[in-house]
Amino acid sequence: MYFLTGWPRRLLCPLRSEEEPFHIQPSSQRFYFAVLSETQLSIWFSRPSVLIVSYIESAKAAAQFGFYQKAEWKPDDSMIAVATAKGYILLFDVLGGGDDKYLYEPVYPRGSTRVKVTPGYKEEQCAPALSLEMKKPVDLEAPITSLQSLQEDLLVCTADGYLHVLHWDGLGSNGRKAICLTTIPFSLDLQSARGGPSLDLEGVYIRCMEYCLTLDGFAVVLSDGRLGFITPLSNTITADQLQGVWAADVTDGTCVAVNNKYRLMAFGCASGSVLVYMIDTTTGSMQLSHKLELTPKHYPDTYNKTGPVKLICWSPDYSVAMVTWERGGLSLWSVFGAHLICTLGEDFAYRSDGTKKDPIKISSMSWGAEGYHLWVLPNKQERRRQEEQQQQQHQQQQEEGVVEEEEEEMVTPPPSSLQAGILQFHFIKSALTVNPCTSNQEQVLLHGEDRLYLTCGDPTQVNNTSDTHPHTHLHPHDGSPLHHSPNPDSSLSQGLSTLLGHKHWHVVQIHSTYLESNWPIRFAAIDTAGQCMAVAGRRGFAHYSLFTRKWKLFGNITQEQNMTVTGGLAWWNDFVVVACYNFIDQQEQLRLYQRSTNLDNAFASVTKLHSDTLLLNVFRDMVILFRADCSICLYSIERRNDSPHPTASVELLQEVSMSRYIPHPALVVSVTLTSVRTETGITLKAPQQACMAESIMLNLAGQLIMLQRDRSGPQVREKETPANSKKLLPFCPPVVLAQCVENVWTTCRSNKKKRHLLEALWLSCGEAGMKVWLPLFPRDHRKPHSFLSRRIMLPFHINIYPLAVLFEDALVLGATNETVLYDGLQGSSEPLEALFPYCTVERTSQIYLHHILRQLLVRNLGEQALMLAQSCASLPYFPHVMELMVHVVLEEEATSREPIPDPLLPTVAKFITEFPLFLQTIVHCARKTEYALWNYLFAAVGNPKDLFEECLMAQDLDTAASYLIILQNMEVPAVSRQHATLLFNTALEQGKWDLCRHMIRFLKAIGSGEMETPPPTPTTQEPSSTGGFEFFRNRSISLSQSADSIATGKFNLQKTFSMPSGPSVKGRDVECAENMYIDMMLWRHARHLLEQVRLRDLGCFSAQLGFELIGWLCRERNRVARIEDFVSALKRLHKDFLWPFPVIPVGSLSSPLKNGRCRTVLSTRLLKSQSADSLLNSDMDTAPPQAAPTNHTWLDGLGQRAKDIDTASSAHSNQHSPQTHDAFLSLLTNKVEEYSVGSATDLTETSSVVDGDWTMVDENSSTLSLSQAELEHISMELANKGPHKSQVQLRYLLHVFTEAGCLEWCVVIGLILRDANVIKQVIGFLDSPEVPQETVQSVRSGLLAVDTWASTDCLGYKPFLNLIQPQLQLLMDSAIGEQVQPEAFQPISQSSKLGGSEGLGGAAVPRAEDSRGVAAPLGLALPSLEPTGGFSRPPSEDCPPEQTEEQGDEEGAYDCTLS
Repeated sequence: MYFLTGWPRRLLCPLRSEEEPFHIQPSSQRFYFAVLSETQLSIWFSRPSVLIVSYIESAKAAAQFGFYQKAEWKPDDSMIAVATAKGYILLFDVLGGGDDKYLYEPVYPRGSTRVKVTPGYKEEQCAPALSLEMKKPVDLEAPITSLQSLQEDLLVCTADGYLHVLHWDGLGSNGRKAICLTTIPFSLDLQSARGGPSLDLEGVYIRCMEYCLTLDGFAVVLSDGRLGFITPLSNTITADQLQGVWAADVTDGTCVAVNNKYRLMAFGCASGSVLVYMIDTTTGSMQLSHKLELTPKHYPDTYNKTGPVKLICWSPDYSVAMVTWERGGLSLWSVFGAHLICTLGEDFAYRSDGTKKDPIKISSMSWGAEGYHLWVLPNKQERRRQEEQQQQQHQQQQEEGVVEEEEEEMVTPPPSSLQAGILQFHFIKSALTVNPCTSNQEQVLLHGEDRLYLTCGDPTQVNNTSDTHPHTHLHPHDGSPLHHSPNPDSSLSQGLSTLLGHKHWHVVQIHSTYLESNWPIRFAAIDTAGQCMAVAGRRGFAHYSLFTRKWKLFGNITQEQNMTVTGGLAWWNDFVVVACYNFIDQQEQLRLYQRSTNLDNAFASVTKLHSDTLLLNVFRDMVILFRADCSICLYSIERRNDSPHPTASVELLQEVSMSRYIPHPALVVSVTLTSVRTETGITLKAPQQACMAESIMLNLAGQLIMLQRDRSGPQVREKETPANSKKLLPFCPPVVLAQCVENVWTTCRSNKKKRHLLEALWLSCGEAGMKVWLPLFPRDHRKPHSFLSRRIMLPFHINIYPLAVLFEDALVLGATNETVLYDGLQGSSEPLEALFPYCTVERTSQIYLHHILRQLLVRNLGEQALMLAQSCASLPYFPHVMELMVHVVLEEEATSREPIPDPLLPTVAKFITEFPLFLQTIVHCARKTEYALWNYLFAAVGNPKDLFEECLMAQDLDTAASYLIILQNMEVPAVSRQHATLLFNTALEQGKWDLCRHMIRFLKAIGSGEMETPPPTPTTQEPSSTGGFEFFRNRSISLSQSADSIATGKFNLQKTFSMPSGPSVKGRDVECAENMYIDMMLWRHARHLLEQVRLRDLGCFSAQLGFELIGWLCRERNRVARIEDFVSALKRLHKDFLWPFPVIPVGSLSSPLKNGRCRTVLSTRLLKSQSADSLLNSDMDTAPPQAAPTNHTWLDGLGQRAKDIDTASSAHSNQHSPQTHDAFLSLLTNKVEEYSVGSATDLTETSSVVDGDWTMVDENSSTLSLSQAELEHISMELANKGPHKSQVQLRYLLHVFTEAGCLEWCVVIGLILRDANVIKQVIGFLDSPEVPQETVQSVRSGLLAVDTWASTDCLGYKPFLNLIQPQLQLLMDSAIGEQVQPEAFQPISQSSKLGGSEGLGGAAVPRAEDSRGVAAPLGLALPSLEPTGGFSRPPSEDCPPEQTEEQGDEEGAYDCTLS
């Protein structure tokens, strides 16, 4: 509604005076302010804020009259009345200084376009020169307590109990009446006035009085603290014609302010609260509407220590009230009690170091024009105190000798710095306060005195947001990420983030040329798309488009100055609709201006109106006007494209007189056409009517009144009547829908899926929160129930002040004041900037769906709630809505002290089971509530064990993991271990590696949680029993018994041990057992994968979980690591690694390239085009998406290995110079006779090297010249190769199997890679006496089977099989009659061959499980701790030494290993 912005400004009075100003009174238009000090009357101008004239009383007159006390303006600003201490009224004439007398004039640069054409133009923007002349004083002979100006009269209350009526003009004896208060009869209401109890008013006088125009009476506070309201029964004010009513039970009134628009009287009380009364129209009695008071919830320190209310000020548009107390502070409330700002808390009241500031005490305050400023006079004592503090500080500084001669001038406070300071607070306000048109309701539009704040466009305009600090000077920027979502958990779609996420505004500066002659801005409007704005000031109007970022002003300034907007602005498509008064024709008009044409009356369509327009609104193609004669007019608008410029034609449809129902036209706050109706049954039969203008909503002083079309008469079928002669139905008599309404939102859009939300009516009701008038629809397949053809009014509370409702998105948008402290500015005296924080306005939003669903469930309308929820289930924050609903109900019911007769939680739980989110919602809600409430929650929703199993069945493993935490806190460790094991196995099977890692940690934590006491100093590898589970959002896992004291813990925990162990057993044993248990599960899974020939999954599993694949394969070499069927294994690898089966070139089977020279260069070249990063970041296909950011791939953790191992092992590092590669590659080249450098470079060259360096591989041949046949061959080679990633993975697996001695697998991978070297090596190994006979037999028969299969099914393999024919022959020959002894496999003699293999295929990528180990310098022998059945390698220079399995284990192969 209204929001503070920036710092207050201090206005200094140029006149030196000892006197302090203590009273400020605005003129009727608030362009002038009368400021009183003891003997001085000054007049200030509003813009620029300058002193115009000051009248200083002579000492002699001051002695006669006494000091000045109060002032009041005549309504036409021509006179001022001042009350003095000795009972005199002094009247001053305010005289203008003639035509050319201006104090201040704007100076334009030469050649400026601003020509002074119109006669009244100049004074619009100049501060006029005024003078004051005192007329004859009037002596009332008693102290004056209150002044009140009427049209022709001045009412003065005196302390002797009289009410004086003075004429402004004829101030002789004839113009003066005195009415004694005791002669006015006071009663509790007007009906019992003649005979009822009356107040005894002996010795009582009126302390404070204010006239209310729309109630036609005076709100008074009597000297005994009673509150009253005095009504004149006739037009003249005479003693026998006055009648009073008083409010029962109040005796501590201090001041009063009336609200003319809403017919409210706000009385301040000595208790510090403000009582807001209304007059009951039937009985005439005073009824309490609501209270404005600080709540102990938000202001625990100050809510009852404010002292009595000192002043209440309603804003010029009557939508907010500012309150200040005797002990200082300012607080702002909306008209029906929504609290907006208070300076008694937070940054206003405390410095950044926590010390309390003194609240500023205020002696008088007043709103400026249109409510953009609040003019405040600080208290006299406040100033004196500041002055004394400064003098003390100054003296101290002088005593300490701090001040040097030159600086003394600066340190002494100049007298003016504390003189006659007026503080000006700046406000920005919602456009709805004065121009509540429909398009302003779906966009948040705020306007300050010179700028507009808007939300950054509609959801489709994602990039149109701004990304700067939310201070007053914002600049539009392009899109920024989501800074702040209204609820930390809601995951938002990108489209909605513009509406939700940003705190920042799009700020549009209003054109200065328009502003300087037409300040203040009175109306502002934005179109429904949020792309065009229009503003209207004193005269004319201007509009702005976000597309062009330009303002359009009237080209002809005379046209601008000849019209003034009276009833507001609205957008209709691309037309601005304006209700204005034309000064030349002296008549009201309705005008439409097209956005794209120049702003000129020549392009406007003008309709004459018969009466002044007060309000204007647009609904579809209709304009609705509310006029000063209390009638409502409906016009239709039609776009005409016949002329060169599009125009609009306007036609009167209907007039509705409301004078019977509206006592005063100024009471109507807003008027809206809607398609809302009470009988939803009709809308079901004829849904096309949902778009029609069905009813009028009037906000009459906070009462929402609805006029529906009367369909009771004979209905004409629409087809029979021609379109143009269609007569509109009359309206029924009005019905009151709600009280205390500040704003109404409705939409003309329709959407079959979200009918509940789009056909509802939304109301904002001040402190009562919001209300929604929701339609209730029957299910589609049923007849409408008679009781269901209605609507229901549901109230709900929200934490923000609502400014816009997004109907489809189920969101309320608002704004809130934020503050920024700048304490560093403290000097010798605290400047304003240190007293007040810097205020900013931030956008906020709130979800309301859960409130409505809950209200429907409470009222047993579960079916409606279900329909509504299903229509919104696609919203990105729908899961959050569900959680909120469970959470709020749970907190209320579980913490209630009395038993709840009809608990809602079971109903809510049952409701949520209708949605697939059920399991997730419950567990998220439980995790966010405290443990004490869990039993209550799960009693309603079901046993967590069952819910866990449901998650497993639904394959929702992440939710199941969350349930595990619940189980771990609610059940004994054995149960949670059992469930964790289930989940672990499922996660392994599905390849959810992140989850697997967390489960390993979790299982270990359960083990360590069973020890008697946690280890005293946990080593680096040991997770302490509570903590370090990032997966569980840093929630510490409590031990299985809930928080028993440590002393008794020993005995309690022994019972829950899952292993038979005495109290003396060390925690290490438990941990070993736990690790053994986990290892068994990992081994079982690996065996399972290998049995199913899922090599890719196996590699992924090993890399992701740090599984020691080589050690395990060594143990399983003669068991599960055998291959039964080579052909099916080969086929399976082709499928898993997306590797194409080789094809034969059509021409011939023989390769044109005898040595693989060309192939080498090419594969190297190909690899260089792919950088290492792409390899490392591309995740395995099987890995879950969550794992992506952790970068776990086959080469898991390579970066942690020291760089001083051979270059071959550091495929990860990108820093190699080309020379390093050069040396390395040439070394290989010289060593291997029939080389295929591709196999090595596949791994090393993945680092991103400059593209030009590739020729270095080909040292032995100077140039490359390729024939046609060679090119064909290269393309064939490419076609026969799989993806680069698969190639790297296969090479890695080959290395692993070679290490582990699983020769059959080496053969299969060698075949798929078609790498003759591999086959050659393996067959070489087979000669060794240590290889078991069945392995040799298996390889032999496997190769024969492949050969047979290739001959029939896959001829592409034939060339390769021919290439390795010599080796195959060798193998066949060796089979004859040779006996091999099955000894331990220790191939010492083959060291050079092994080294070669590692150089080619192996060492280029170190094993994942060793990568975290400490790297040894090249060539050092490491102690080998191989498991039995392993083989030890000699440290040969050819292969970089690698840590063995046990060592990798010790050094932390898991994230959370045993020690």
